[in-house]
Amino acid sequence: RIGSATSLSSAVINSRLQELVRLFRERTDKVKEKLVDSDVTSDEESPVASPAAAAVPAPGGELEGDKPAGDDHYCEMLCCTFKCQPWLDRLRSYQFPSSIDPLTNLMYVLWLFFVVMAWNWNCWLIPVRWAFPYQTPANIHYWLLVDYLCDLIYLLDILVFQTRLQFVQGGDIITDKKAMKENYLRSQRFKMDVLCLLPLDFFYFKVGVNPLLRFPRCLKYMAFFEFNDRLEAILTKAYIYRVIRTTAYLLYSLHVNSCLYYWASAYEGLGSTTWVYDGEGNSYIRCYYWAVKTLITIGGLPDPKTLFEIVFQLLNYFTGVFAFSVMIGQMRDVVGAATAGQTYYRSCMDSTIKYMNFYRIPRAVQNRVKTWYEYTWHSQGMLDESELLVQLPDKMRLDIAIDVNYSIVSRVALFQGCDRQMIFDMLKRLRSVVYLPNDYVCKKGEIGREMYIIQAGQVQVLGGPDGKAVLVTLKAGSVFGEISLLAAGGGNRRTANVVAHGFANLFILEKKDLNEILVHYPESQKLLRKKAKKMLRSNNKPKDEKGGPGDPLIIPPKADTPKLFKAALAASGRMGGKGPLGRLRWRLKELQAMQE
Repeated sequence: RIGSATSLSSAVINSRLQELVRLFRERTDKVKEKLVDSDVTSDEESPVASPAAAAVPAPGGELEGDKPAGDDHYCEMLCCTFKCQPWLDRLRSYQFPSSIDPLTNLMYVLWLFFVVMAWNWNCWLIPVRWAFPYQTPANIHYWLLVDYLCDLIYLLDILVFQTRLQFVQGGDIITDKKAMKENYLRSQRFKMDVLCLLPLDFFYFKVGVNPLLRFPRCLKYMAFFEFNDRLEAILTKAYIYRVIRTTAYLLYSLHVNSCLYYWASAYEGLGSTTWVYDGEGNSYIRCYYWAVKTLITIGGLPDPKTLFEIVFQLLNYFTGVFAFSVMIGQMRDVVGAATAGQTYYRSCMDSTIKYMNFYRIPRAVQNRVKTWYEYTWHSQGMLDESELLVQLPDKMRLDIAIDVNYSIVSRVALFQGCDRQMIFDMLKRLRSVVYLPNDYVCKKGEIGREMYIIQAGQVQVLGGPDGKAVLVTLKAGSVFGEISLLAAGGGNRRTANVVAHGFANLFILEKKDLNEILVHYPESQKLLRKKAKKMLRSNNKPKDEKGGPGDPLIIPPKADTPKLFKAALAASGRMGGKGPLGRLRWRLKELQAMQE
């Protein structure tokens, strides 16, 4: 029992002494490092984050997560209480905005849609009701109901919406009610809106319900063009709407021509000659077919007989040639604008192929270049993203870069704790590069001057004796090469080969760009240097020194007796061997004799 207690106390003393030696050694290394490099600071020191890094409260004044859960909504009716939808309460408490932004307000775009529908009703149906016998005393009240509903939409647009539209004056956005109203009253739009609502309907009491008296309603064309601009601004594929609109122009011109042909046939007398409409079948479809053949100049029409028919046909031919050529030209412009990017891509690829053929580049290299062009175009819709953003202001480029890249860069351990504004400046310097399968991103032994962030795809780190063994596979969001950005002494050499496994989209940050940014952020520069040196020391230590898994021993070697403890035992022997140390010294001699 005495022997076991003695060995236990010896082990405790030994472990305590070794812990003290380790702490003294680490403190000495830190003091030496601080004396050599003045930029190294203590572990507790870190740069102060910019104000933008503070938590921004939600628009309601509360942080996310602190909002209380929505309460149940109940409604009372006929002495009964039942649950109702919360949107009913929102609808009751809704207040119409005092000012409307015409460029970004989707509610205003929706209202313009209803205004344009009313305008189209007048433009398409007024010629039909005037020329064809579709408006009869039996259904006149239905026509008038829809007519006055469209007039109500026109009136609401003048009184409610147009007087609340914001406008820019001297660089300021004016939202004052009186100023917005005066601006609308002075505009050309107000004059046209009043003109299109002329009350010519009172002449119905004298001449009857003549649809031509509603022709001024077609003068609200400015709302139609404004709706086109607003709708194209919010559509992702606006060229589809442009094609539909151009086609509608052609159909409307044929529609008007068919109405005029029926009017001319009625004027001459239905079936009076071979040229006029004979009154059989569906009148609108038959006249529309005649208008298509005339305007597109297909031919095969009966010859006009009278002077009126000849003049009418000549005007139709001239108008058809002019209108059809305009429609074709406009359609060509629409399709050309829609395929401008594809045309640029094809021209770049053709020029590159012509260059490679001129210098007789090997076929394998040409195929890889073609593959790069095709994949880059299909993956991101352009060859160089910087060309798209170069026209934007610096603030807008930063906003786009934050939405696209900030979530990836903020996860890099090297940049955690740095000034947030420094990271924003760094986002604008990132460059997107596409690597093909088996392309070398970096090779072992070369000087590292870039950091890589994987946006999409995978890369493999190769090593081993032959340099072909896959050590690790990095996926989207991973980062490598960050130590090379801050390595001193001419750069840090790559320690392994990195190869793209399949197609890989990478963001690259060059060392010179980071150095230009760090000039304005000295505190972040000190922190990055400190982190880089720690990462370099940890990478250069052998595995057993870092405490990593070494070769396991079945029987671990016995630890040597500390020198200080040996000196204490020797001193107790010289003093007569009394006390605890003396008894421990005597016990150690017995154990040594037994081992021998």
